[in-house]
Amino acid sequence: MDSRVIGRRVRYWRTRRDLSRAQFADRCERSVSWVDKIEAGERALVRLPMLERVAAALDISVAALTEDDTAERAAQCLDAVEVQALRTALGSYDTILGRRTGRDPDLARLRAQVDHACSAWLSSRFAVMGRVLPDLMRQAQAAVHALDGAPRLEATRHLVMTYRLASSTLLKFETTDVAWLAADRAITLASESDDLICLARATRSVARAMAQSGQLRTALDVLITMADRMEPELAGDPELVSLYGMLLLPAEIAAASDGDAATATALHEQADAVARTLGPGYAHRTTAFGVTNVALHRLAALVRLHDGAAALTYARSIDPEALAVLPRERKANFLLDLAEAHRQTGNTQDAGRVLLQADRVAPEEVRCRPVARQLLGQLLGQPGAPPLPQLRQLALRVGLPA
Repeated sequence: MDSRVIGRRVRYWRTRRDLSRAQFADRCERSVSWVDKIEAGERALVRLPMLERVAAALDISVAALTEDDTAERAAQCLDAVEVQALRTALGSYDTILGRRTGRDPDLARLRAQVDHACSAWLSSRFAVMGRVLPDLMRQAQAAVHALDGAPRLEATRHLVMTYRLASSTLLKFETTDVAWLAADRAITLASESDDLICLARATRSVARAMAQSGQLRTALDVLITMADRMEPELAGDPELVSLYGMLLLPAEIAAASDGDAATATALHEQADAVARTLGPGYAHRTTAFGVTNVALHRLAALVRLHDGAAALTYARSIDPEALAVLPRERKANFLLDLAEAHRQTGNTQDAGRVLLQADRVAPEEVRCRPVARQLLGQLLGQPGAPPLPQLRQLALRVGLPA
């Protein structure tokens, strides 16, 4: 093992865990100078007991320090420590009960941090989400409870967005109970504010948590009810129109997942008409709502209706240039749906090629998420033509038997 590589990984995880050099040294029962030498690669971790102590201090496996594939995957994914940090932040009642944080809220800083988290989400940077969301949540909670009037409304919108990002991230990892808690926090706060932007964002989160737990019709009803409430208030406001459209899209997916093709088609047509009022090249900065994202959701709906052939036909109508400018998260999920459509038609070779393309676009979506790992396992185990060699290599990287 190269001591410099190990040292870089130690430093990465110490920083990711937000540990100072002194704190980490205390956990390892060593000096700060020892930490400096380890991280610089000047001193090697050659004995297993010391490796185990360092790994335990960082709450990671020894393999995350010593094995390349495991280290790469661990660096890309949300882990159990960060899920617990989100759970703890969501379960805290300090600010709700009026406890002061000791500093005045800085709305400009909060706004910038929320924008950073949104960018990380659209880039599928799960490790960033896990690191920044708990503290961002606490800051936004404190701002909501310290401010009044228009500043309080802005802080409320930031907090609802933070809850939504937490819920969406956790749903990707199928941590539904914590995701639902985040969504419930969002809808409770949004209801108190009676602000359409907050309510639309929170409703999406609640509905997605419902859908992932199998309550598809309830999720559909919630989304349609909120869309109906918003419709008279749109008045050409692109922000509200985009949020309205983003209620229709998960409603389409919920209907398709429930086997209701007619409702899914009607919701797609409605969302497409809404997107076209915003112009052919429009894509909302945080939701990517627009004509192309509507098309991607149609493909996803056809896949959930188990109509892979129709999905593949529809995919050919999606403009490659418009797709290319979408965020990584959207492109990767389009490719995952396209790979599943190929699998449904029995074309494992093309399914594998598309899955490998998704891994190049956003490896976090393929190597971290259970749904992608399940698809990879299905392709490796499906009878017919042997899997692509690169697919077997990918399986080894994600820890699946090849």
